[in-house]
Amino acid sequence: MKEESPVLTPVILGIDDLRPLPWTTQIARSSGEGIKLLQEHRDSFIDELWLDHDLGGDDSILPVVTLMEEAAFHERPFRIGTVFVHSANPIGSETVVRSLTRWGYSVQRATA
Repeated sequence: MKEESPVLTPVILGIDDLRPLPWTTQIARSSGEGIKLLQEHRDSFIDELWLDHDLGGDDSILPVVTLMEEAAFHERPFRIGTVFVHSANPIGSETVVRSLTRWGYSVQRATA
């Protein structure tokens, strides 16, 4: 009898201050929480990462983007299938897409 392989649940992370993002496996509501979430998954594959630009008040996704850029600069980028940027801020979204694409991440604009 052949043993069945376990079905792996995709790792889908979200960083958004308001949206529920029900398809995600974990969600962070601030840039600080987002950094901790990425660090928790540092040595594993992240299937999808959903990013909102504006995270309430003066907070934005930029500290998370900086962490990802620095990781790539040090030749140890986060292993992420696709980064989806789903912000209502078109200029902020474009900044995130451009920054992460430059460092080799697969990035798409999306609607959440």
